[in-house]
Amino acid sequence: MMRRVVVCAGGPREELPDLSAMQSDQTIFIGVDRGALHLLNEGIVPKEAVGDFDSVSVEEFQLIQSSVEKVDSFQSEKDETDTELAVARAIAYQPEEIILTGVTGGRLDHFESALQLLYRSQLANKDIVLFIKSSNNELSILHPGVHRVKKIVELPYISFFPFGETVVGLTLTGFKYETVNARIEMGMTKFTSNEANAEVCTISFRQGICLMVRSSDS
Repeated sequence: MMRRVVVCAGGPREELPDLSAMQSDQTIFIGVDRGALHLLNEGIVPKEAVGDFDSVSVEEFQLIQSSVEKVDSFQSEKDETDTELAVARAIAYQPEEIILTGVTGGRLDHFESALQLLYRSQLANKDIVLFIKSSNNELSILHPGVHRVKKIVELPYISFFPFGETVVGLTLTGFKYETVNARIEMGMTKFTSNEANAEVCTISFRQGICLMVRSSDS
């Protein structure tokens, strides 16, 4: 089983995390439209490139075609977004985790689309951990149960939001602000900007879907 697949979409380059730090012999990269060019510019040759490639020039597309072994070009008029097609490819590798990047910054509708894709993909693939990562944020979807997260010095702030329904029985231990059996209802901002005190923190809840956002100020 492959450990990780990184799906890089074509959002602003300044929003990307350190892609070189993700490189290993257990990591596959998939470029989405202009995201394939982002990867090539970082010295990373993606295993696949997917999209309608309407955001690259003819010369840039030729570079992608000559550099990437598998390039699938689709018509602009289709039911799925380019990123959705790439995530489906990523899931087919059956990795332990999928990192989706290049989807923040720029157009807010594209980010909202990626967030909905994260939710739906995580719901359907509980054996794979999916993240959206940018240069200073990491987002993930949590299902009911017990979750343990390690302290990340670079991302000190941890926030929790309900995703579509009330989160019931939220208990946080090892955090600066701990709580027992709390509820997060739609529209609440109470659980924004918590911090990890312990090296490993525990999050548990009985019902609902929780969006966890880890952030830095930089």
